[in-house]
Amino acid sequence: MYNRRKSKTIHIGGVAIGGDHPITIQSMTNTKTADVAATVAQIKALHNAGCEIVRVTVNDKKAAEGFAKIRKIVDFMPIVADIHFDHNMALEAIASGADKIRINPGNIGSRDKLSAVVSAAKKRGIPIRVGVNAGSLEQELVDKYNGPTAEGLAESALRNIRLLEEMDFDNIVVSMKATNIPMTLAAHEILSPQVPYPLHIGITEAGTLYTGTIKSSAGLASLLTRGMGDTLRISLTADPIEEIKVAKELLQTLKIRQFGPEIISCPTCGRTQIDLVLVANQVQSQIAHITTPMTIAIMGCVVNGPGEAREADIGIAAGAGAGLLFKKGEIIARIPEADLTKTLIEEIEKMAAAL
Repeated sequence: MYNRRKSKTIHIGGVAIGGDHPITIQSMTNTKTADVAATVAQIKALHNAGCEIVRVTVNDKKAAEGFAKIRKIVDFMPIVADIHFDHNMALEAIASGADKIRINPGNIGSRDKLSAVVSAAKKRGIPIRVGVNAGSLEQELVDKYNGPTAEGLAESALRNIRLLEEMDFDNIVVSMKATNIPMTLAAHEILSPQVPYPLHIGITEAGTLYTGTIKSSAGLASLLTRGMGDTLRISLTADPIEEIKVAKELLQTLKIRQFGPEIISCPTCGRTQIDLVLVANQVQSQIAHITTPMTIAIMGCVVNGPGEAREADIGIAAGAGAGLLFKKGEIIARIPEADLTKTLIEEIEKMAAAL
């Protein structure tokens, strides 16, 4: 397993991140925060999908008022207030019960304004996430490094961390995000040995569901396999629910966490004699409710199938007219093609109930 970077534990509401705690999954609402009903509905949907921490923008007075109402309704998961520029929004969100605030200390205003935010967070006992993005890097650092760079990201984050530490505040989470994967990775390699704080990781502006999934997975896998990352968000131009699905699959694929069955299926070839794509998709959709960890193989060849997937808990190897049902590489039964999918799902349900 990966040698995870050691960090201090930070509590966000009832969820602990850092230390030896599980790497948590986050997302952000894309509703207008002032629309309380829509935002609460989306938070509930995210929670049901497996989101463990949710972030909500508090960008103006109406959003701050909406946030206060949302906080009274949502008592089942931590809520983070996302703040830019206006320290008053941070103060209002803290007063309304935010479990954490996300700010860029460098753009929150004067030192006095930052001090007021820090004092309020300290009084409430909530953490501050120092969020640094390549797209909003301080102009001074852009000029110094001739553009956004890993060195600039790390220097900005460290500078802002030190600002908080000078105010006797160390309840900190750090994030450094860019859309450039090598830059993001290098920034983390520079900063992470210098500070003890948990890392919130992500690839910002990653793209649409398809391209963003690939880009985010490539970037976050690079960080996670190097032991960096205590909480993560997959950023997609898509329904936020998709961010949760991708995050769960990524963590499960890397064997970091398990959320339910893992399906392995062959890519099909000229030997495939059934619509294996249809079968695999049907099985995946019909077992979505199962949370029991197990490995399911869906193979398109009765010659090599059981052998190629011998480590699977259960699976099928399909052929023309019939297929084989196997468990742990051992053939259990020959099943007519018309009953393959149904039989496999029934056997998966039985296995899940028994485990």
